[in-house]
Amino acid sequence: SCRIEEIDTPKIKGVISLASEEMTRSKEVVPDWQQAASNILVAIGNKHINDIMEEILNKFQPGVLPHFFVVQTLASLSDSNVYGMVPFLNAILGTMLPMLSMAKHDNMKWVFSSALRHFSNSILEYLANLDKAPDPTVRKDTFSSEIYTAYDTIFNNWLQSREPKLRLTVAEAVGSMCHLIASDKLEEQIPKVIPAIVSLYKKNHEHFIISKSLCQILEASINVGSRVLETQLDTLLLALHQQVCAPVDYSDPPTVKNHNEVLRCFSVLAIAFPDRLVMYVLQKLENSNERSRTGSLSVLRHLINSTTSTMESKKLLILTSIRQPMADHSNKVKKRVVQVISAMAHHGYLELEGGEILVRFIVQHCALPDTNQGQKPTDPEGEQSLLGCLTNALLPLKVLWPKLLYYLTPSQYSNATTPLCKSLIVLGTKKRKNQEASFNINFKQEGRWNINKQCPIRCLLSKTLASIDDDKWVCQFAAEATRYLSTYNNALEEKSFLYRCIGATLQQCFNKEVVKKQLQEVLLTARHADAVERQGVAMGIGLCANSHLEGTLAKLEEFGKSEVFKKSPSIFNLLKERNDVEVEKVKSTLILSYGQVAFNAPPEKLLNRIDQDILRSISKHFNTKVLKLQSRNHLFCFISCNSLLRKPCLGYVYRHYTHFNYCHTFLQTLYKDTMAALQELLKSFLTRDPTPDGLQGVFKHIESWLSSPQDHERERAVTVTAHILAYYLDNLTVKSMVFFHNLGALLGRLSPRCSDPHPPVRTAAIDCVYTLLYTQLRYEGFSLDYKDEAVESLLPLKEQLENPDHSVLYKTCSDMTKRLPQQQMTTLVFMLFEGLVDSQTNCCRASSVILNTLLKSRGAGLQDKVPEMMEMLHVRLQSITEEQVSTVLILASQHLQSVFNTLVNQPLPYDNWISEMWMALGADPIVANQIIEMVMEKLAIMAPFTDRKESMMRGGSTKVATNHPLAVRYRSFTAWVNTLSPAEPAVSQFPRLFSCLMVRLGASVGLSAPKDNSTKHLASIHVSPPCYCYRVAADALRILLARAQLDEVMKRLDEDNAWDAMRELSSHITGVTLLARAIAKHAGPRLPAIVESLCPSLNNIYECHRITVTAFFSELLNHHVVTELMLIDVLMNNMMERISDSCCTVRMLAVRGLGNIAEGSPEKAHLHTTILLAAMSSGMEEKDDPVLLYLDKKNVHLLVVYIFMKIKPFLESVSSENDDIRCASIRLMGNLSKFGSGEPVFKDQIHNVLVSLLLHLVDPNPEVVKACKYAMRVCAPVVGSEQITTMFQTHLHEDKNLHYGEFINDLTKYLIQDFPSMLNFYHISVIQFFKSNWPEVRAGAAMFIGTLSAVDHQCVSAK
Repeated sequence: SCRIEEIDTPKIKGVISLASEEMTRSKEVVPDWQQAASNILVAIGNKHINDIMEEILNKFQPGVLPHFFVVQTLASLSDSNVYGMVPFLNAILGTMLPMLSMAKHDNMKWVFSSALRHFSNSILEYLANLDKAPDPTVRKDTFSSEIYTAYDTIFNNWLQSREPKLRLTVAEAVGSMCHLIASDKLEEQIPKVIPAIVSLYKKNHEHFIISKSLCQILEASINVGSRVLETQLDTLLLALHQQVCAPVDYSDPPTVKNHNEVLRCFSVLAIAFPDRLVMYVLQKLENSNERSRTGSLSVLRHLINSTTSTMESKKLLILTSIRQPMADHSNKVKKRVVQVISAMAHHGYLELEGGEILVRFIVQHCALPDTNQGQKPTDPEGEQSLLGCLTNALLPLKVLWPKLLYYLTPSQYSNATTPLCKSLIVLGTKKRKNQEASFNINFKQEGRWNINKQCPIRCLLSKTLASIDDDKWVCQFAAEATRYLSTYNNALEEKSFLYRCIGATLQQCFNKEVVKKQLQEVLLTARHADAVERQGVAMGIGLCANSHLEGTLAKLEEFGKSEVFKKSPSIFNLLKERNDVEVEKVKSTLILSYGQVAFNAPPEKLLNRIDQDILRSISKHFNTKVLKLQSRNHLFCFISCNSLLRKPCLGYVYRHYTHFNYCHTFLQTLYKDTMAALQELLKSFLTRDPTPDGLQGVFKHIESWLSSPQDHERERAVTVTAHILAYYLDNLTVKSMVFFHNLGALLGRLSPRCSDPHPPVRTAAIDCVYTLLYTQLRYEGFSLDYKDEAVESLLPLKEQLENPDHSVLYKTCSDMTKRLPQQQMTTLVFMLFEGLVDSQTNCCRASSVILNTLLKSRGAGLQDKVPEMMEMLHVRLQSITEEQVSTVLILASQHLQSVFNTLVNQPLPYDNWISEMWMALGADPIVANQIIEMVMEKLAIMAPFTDRKESMMRGGSTKVATNHPLAVRYRSFTAWVNTLSPAEPAVSQFPRLFSCLMVRLGASVGLSAPKDNSTKHLASIHVSPPCYCYRVAADALRILLARAQLDEVMKRLDEDNAWDAMRELSSHITGVTLLARAIAKHAGPRLPAIVESLCPSLNNIYECHRITVTAFFSELLNHHVVTELMLIDVLMNNMMERISDSCCTVRMLAVRGLGNIAEGSPEKAHLHTTILLAAMSSGMEEKDDPVLLYLDKKNVHLLVVYIFMKIKPFLESVSSENDDIRCASIRLMGNLSKFGSGEPVFKDQIHNVLVSLLLHLVDPNPEVVKACKYAMRVCAPVVGSEQITTMFQTHLHEDKNLHYGEFINDLTKYLIQDFPSMLNFYHISVIQFFKSNWPEVRAGAAMFIGTLSAVDHQCVSAK
């Protein structure tokens, strides 16, 4: 570019002139030389556009076809210098348009098309960057008219060229030009241009340009808001899906580009039609064909990545639908599934409910064994490729931190350790680098890592040792673990855990000497001064006691008597000069150990040991000064809470202590002191951690006793809880905003106890709720002396608790729980679900009332939890009374869709509790009607079947039911409708339900069962595989008829065996006819609504739908009731429309229906004569049609010519299966004869077919001969000759033989005598039969023309 700028203007002009001359010197195209000259002009045009255009336009004159490279240069200039060329394009296009019709050769058509594409792209670029353009006033409509004219020429004349290169160039140009065509013109062209472009896929091997053009057309259509585009959507989706399913060869760039362009087409369509597009893709996922699934998954992945906002509302639908291809065994499909999951992870899908299943899918497949180990992989989409894809998919999923840790320990995921660790390293490194708070994992809050309950690693150790089953090895392992204790002196938590592991190991050790030795080692080497280590030692000894109670107690007693507890130097030389504090700490360890022994010991052995060996030993060391709070905490947690409140508790001791000779007064004092000690213990916990977490930590020790079947246990638990809550409130200091997160859990446990049958429990429960609500008010910022009227209303209830009014209690508790913050609703609801199975019936009822009240008033915000609540309710229903199933109705009134989906997806057959839920829904007419709408909507959008190719050897295809969800929905509907009480919803919606089920019944006939797990599933619903779809559809329709109380209809169907007839393809139409007959006779008043509901199905894309409805309507026309109900016009019009149906069966049924009008409504046959005849002419295969018996002669002559023209082609049908049609056509001629008397036009038509009828008197088919005799005999009066009439009626009887030669000889004399002007016509007509397919007819033609000529000659000679 620098050198061009340095050249002066005269030289530039000289170069331009020279290059132009060289480029156009030869009229022939010389690519190398002329292209070089063109390149020079284009390069100069970047800086000197005006000089270039002056030269080029001299060679681009109107009316003269320009040189090939002149047009090529203009096209190249428009690309290289957009802002310089666009101002010239209007004039260039005006000159070019007349030239298009002058272009006769493909190369000129190609260059013009290419130029138009470049011009359009330049204009679009110019308009997109008007801020940089020299003339910002340029608008699209400046060029619209010229571009449309050019488009019209190349699209209509050049697109169908035989030259593939030209076709592709024109298609590419059309795509670019569509953006510049006026919106109204483009709207007109869409129905033409889209099918034309789509059809090019079959004509060309290179598809990239076609897809690119199609994408541009779609973008242009959507930009102008096209309404016509939706009519082309089915064609588009089918073609695009075929393209996206084509294999992609990554070594061949055009196939990769085409794949990307097709995906771009899908994303463009998603802008305007997101719902239809997503449903189409998800339906294609149900197809088990590998290529179809991989293509559909590619589209789904692209949509997720490219149309994020559009897909936002469809996340749950996609998340559910992706599960079906996850079960595919093809590695190619699995690889695409993994790619889709990776895309979903980047857009927040995996954070939704059900996302963990997708993560597990990836991990499970990473854990598959490597079957190609030591071999080179031969399948490029095989396991190695899949493993690499899976491994890479794990890396970017941020949502997996720290969830992937869960998969490290289970044995089934051991082969996935490498990719799991890689992913965790990448995620952890990023989080640490970004200093994210989530990098630090609180394992205590992770459900699977709750070390307060049971450490999974310790469980793993116990199971491993049990599996090894080698006592010697276990003993050695325990000894080695003990040796390592000293190495963890600086890591007390790990050391404490190691003590527990040693205890778990000793559980599995059967050598008592080894057990005693290791316990001795642990007790002597422990650093008792540290509280954490003391706790670890005690827990380890307690675990050991589970298997070795006697030995452990003996070792503890021995240790308690040892020199360790003396102040003099120890004989073991381990503890020297111990002061009082050190001895007290050792005592603390011993007391804690006894507590853990009591906690872990087998209950059947503990009772005999608790007094003599445990309590008595503890009492010896209980005067410790150092134990204080913490030691006493642990002591009373494991002795008091689990002895005071469980069966071998102080209550047991209190009742049976006379065996130990203690006085009664002492026992009462001991009981009171122990209860006081327990309360002080729990208060001390709160003092150490006065937070909601600390309160929850205390409450969990008491929680399980609140629902004890023993009154005294519940009383103690609630009383202690009331004291703790009061202490918590009294000492509560709110310095900052702290969320009282466990309020819901506490209220959920305590509020049902206000209805406890034991009065002291009710009183204490009221106190608990009262205190909790004031605690919440404090956290909300209210002062200590604030009095809330609603909360204070609880106190008067305490005075009435002796004879309580439970309805008042329920209402009060419900009102109190309404004060709960919305964010704690979920916890409260699930706690109340737990309360439904309380040991006390009153409390169960209270939980139910409170739960239902809450859901009614505040359940709208719990939509995400509906599936979990339904599952919880299902489990609880197995233990509670039926009246509490009403909860599902309350949920349904707010979240019907979620409730419905949850129930529909339950496994079949339904158990009693799921059936109860359906019954609850059916009890409400409003909900029942809404469910009916949902069922019908689901049935309407579900594809009834897919075409599956049979084996390569046999070819062909079979119709396969889409999948078992079809049967599931039918069965769900069947079970539900059968439980509707009352049946009003089924009755009120009967017409729509009947229509929906009847259409689906027709679609279910003749389907094959899917192959995936068919046998197992079908066995569960007791349906044989070949006809399961029909059976479930028929069952649903039967139950509907029964619920609608149409007993006569059902009786008639059973008597006529209609159900069996509808099951088979061969007799399905007969069965539907019987169904329509029964409905017409016994359910006439319901017909108007049924007909209205069925009409849309006549235009359905599935033939089976149209056949079923047409057969139903056809039979209705056979009954006079449709006339009484004023349905005759609707039905007749629908039959008229079906006359032109693409399906021959539908056409046949439509003609039959029109014929049935004569039986059902004879008076209508007269009113609609002309219309009926026009329709009947399209269905000549129906013989002896009764419509003709009711028609007036004056209406027929208008259609005679048309009817005969339609009949005539059937006379010469060759195939044997058309013999019946020929017979029917000939007989129809005879039936029409009564309308022709005195009508010249009819007489002419008889003569037009007379030759054909005469020659077919020797037809090889006897039935055709009889039909010809019948027609000629009946038509004889219309021929116009008395002699011929007498001859026909004398000789042409079906049961008489005919001497053809004599008959023809006599007939020709009368023809020549009576119709001399027709002789030439007869000659011409006979000659046409010399090429007949039947030799008998050809012989007859030769005889006829010979006789005719001979007689004619004799007549001439005579004259």
